[in-house]
Amino acid sequence: MIGQLAIWLGVATGVFLLSLLLTGWLRRYALHRGLLDTPNARSSHIQVTPRGGGLGFVLVYLGLMLLVGVYPLPGLDPLPPLFWALLPGAGLVALIGFIDDHRDLSAKLRILVHLLAASWAVWVLEIPPVQILDGSVTEGWWLYLLGVLALVWLLNLYNFMDGIDGIASLEAICVLLGASLILLINQGDPNQVAWLLFLAAAVTGFLVWNWPPAKIFMGDVASGFLGFSLGVFALYTAWGEAISIWSWIILLGLFVVDASWTLLMRMSRGEAWYKPHAQHAYQIQARQVQAMFRAQGVESNQSRALAHRRVVMRGVLINLLWLTPLAWCASHWPGMGFGFTILGLAPLVLDVWRSGAGREDRA
Repeated sequence: MIGQLAIWLGVATGVFLLSLLLTGWLRRYALHRGLLDTPNARSSHIQVTPRGGGLGFVLVYLGLMLLVGVYPLPGLDPLPPLFWALLPGAGLVALIGFIDDHRDLSAKLRILVHLLAASWAVWVLEIPPVQILDGSVTEGWWLYLLGVLALVWLLNLYNFMDGIDGIASLEAICVLLGASLILLINQGDPNQVAWLLFLAAAVTGFLVWNWPPAKIFMGDVASGFLGFSLGVFALYTAWGEAISIWSWIILLGLFVVDASWTLLMRMSRGEAWYKPHAQHAYQIQARQVQAMFRAQGVESNQSRALAHRRVVMRGVLINLLWLTPLAWCASHWPGMGFGFTILGLAPLVLDVWRSGAGREDRA
């Protein structure tokens, strides 16, 4: 076991360093190619910033998975179903995101590719049993349709929620570490834990560059990849008894609630849900905190960075102190998973409502 842990620690360290170095190179590439995010009225930043840096951890993680699939390491299983769901599916999502980062693609084309990738993943992994009020829902074509739509929504909402420095990276790290902890406590498959931690290490390498004030942004290439990968991990790991789908929904609650509430509010007014905006709760909260700092005489760049740090760290605390413990409860008492999900998400719904998320006057 000690030898296995040493291998995992070495791999995680290597993944972190490679992601860190590759992100730095991608920053120079983005500056050279003019891949820049220019501030506008909806932006949460005020300086021109390179984008697409998340490609670094995408390449490192998928490269590691491919390497282990061809040359297995002692004590590290490539996990064939996960391998076949992630490499083609997440790779396709990352590719369409990479192209979109370089030139704008139509929303219809992006959604078509997302549906294709999600359908592939659901076909490879199938839908695990979902317990509702002590009963299991295990059959029905509608479950597969729901799984595909959920994956597509998750990868898109992750793109929507990547709007201030560090937020998408830290959310992914919190979710991955939370799921790993639950699997460890419940004696789940150690190899599943390893692959979750490797992705967390890769994202952490990028976070060094994305920490407020960000030196580079993630880009669609990586935000969609993260949302899709987290959904695939949820489907794959929920086939065991160590963690449930409800646990994953709770862990992802911060992003799911904010993005879903804002989407519903915008759709209720007949707005195009896919168009850029600044009506998410986290964006509103960041502007409010920044206004507070500026009222205290803090200059614009510093006040923005401080506001982003406060909002993302608030999210970390919510994940660690509220959502992760409830996610463990949902896995320990699977028959009560739906109830724990409602308990975990209800305060988040109240928070985004009080923030005015999705309202035109808060844009």
